[in-house]
Amino acid sequence: MINLFNIENYEINTANFDNLLHGNIVSEFENNFKNYVGASYACSVNSATNAIFLSFLGKGITVNLPSIIPPVVANALITSGNKIKFIDNIEWVGHSYILHEFDEYKIVDSAQKVEKDQFKKECNPEDLMIFSFYPTKPVGSVDGGIIVSNDSKKIEWFKEATLNGMSFSKDNWNRRIKFPGYKMYMNSIQSFIANENLKKISFKKERLYEIREFYNSQLQYKNSSDHLFRIQVRNNDKFIRNMRERNIMCGKHYSALHLNPVYRDCESSKDLILSKNISKRTVSIPFHEKLTKKDLSYIVRCCNICRDE
Repeated sequence: MINLFNIENYEINTANFDNLLHGNIVSEFENNFKNYVGASYACSVNSATNAIFLSFLGKGITVNLPSIIPPVVANALITSGNKIKFIDNIEWVGHSYILHEFDEYKIVDSAQKVEKDQFKKECNPEDLMIFSFYPTKPVGSVDGGIIVSNDSKKIEWFKEATLNGMSFSKDNWNRRIKFPGYKMYMNSIQSFIANENLKKISFKKERLYEIREFYNSQLQYKNSSDHLFRIQVRNNDKFIRNMRERNIMCGKHYSALHLNPVYRDCESSKDLILSKNISKRTVSIPFHEKLTKKDLSYIVRCCNICRDE
């Protein structure tokens, strides 16, 4: 079977960690990642979903959210005390996008994109940028996320909020409870795997560039994402079934949330025709650094057979 994503395997000796939850590897990874994206400060979190939750906690606002998006984003916004207005933005998938702009800063959701000096290029010093380390993301792990910024006070609050509302100290006994917080910190195992995958990101990007250019030329697209390669088909459910019969895993990214009855109370900006149509027609084909030339030729051949069925 040709997989949709590649997930690296690691053997981990936990005896090498100075602390299974708050080991030095956590700080090492935070430093390595913030330096890579060009930010001054970072707070790792046990999931990017919880990073979004904390970023919007108690804001009591309405957030314009693409209907074509993973439900975890909508859920985090709602459970943190906000409302959603679905919009017809279908271009963000595989890239970063502005999740919300406050008067003094913005929050950028970059769960599907990681680039060198990205924070410097896309953000102002006071902004927040959120990344995901879900296993299939550009820098994967056993889930996890990170918030980066050049605003030290914002990041200090996130560090305290993720650590049960406690001030940070290397010595557990010197931590002080400052407010009722959350158990949302990234642990040592998550940090170790993410750190190892960060070391491989240059090779991964080079290989993905080659694969993307091959797909673009053979399938007549101009895709630019390093995370997903999406194509349009007549019926994505049927296409996925037909490709699976040919031992190729494909996926949907994503179904339109405004059509889901769970979110029927959420506002929509208009009919969201683009989101409705693309929800039925868009499919992601295998896109990862372990694909061989033989794999790619076979995938393209099967795509041309199946996409109009």
